[in-house]
Amino acid sequence: MNNVKILNELIKLSQKAAKKNEVPVACIIVKNNKIVSKAFNMKEKYNNPLYHAEIICINKLCKKIKDWRLNDYEMYVTLKPCNMCLEVIKESRLKKVYYFLNSNNEQFNAKTEFKKIEDFNENFKEILTSFFKTKR
Repeated sequence: MNNVKILNELIKLSQKAAKKNEVPVACIIVKNNKIVSKAFNMKEKYNNPLYHAEIICINKLCKKIKDWRLNDYEMYVTLKPCNMCLEVIKESRLKKVYYFLNSNNEQFNAKTEFKKIEDFNENFKEILTSFFKTKR
């Protein structure tokens, strides 16, 4: 795909996001040199922390192709994906991700405390183990 076309589309989407008071991050997914999905951040519009450009873009494409496996697709994003988006990208099995800027907010939202509960974990382990035994 023509990198100039991708760059111009990402700039357009980023500017659109900024005008809507969203963090101006844009994302495009490509297959066979064709843009198949595009999005920008929409956390403010929907008051939802999940509405990052990458997740919206993946969600649109999955809905369109009726599959969550994106093995043959490549993503272009203006900012290095955050940890949440990285995990969603890995789960979706995207072939490649290209980004333009590093994020300097890696630890910005590190205020949540995580604690493992040791009781009853065998119950959940058994449910998961049984489920995957039937799948394999």
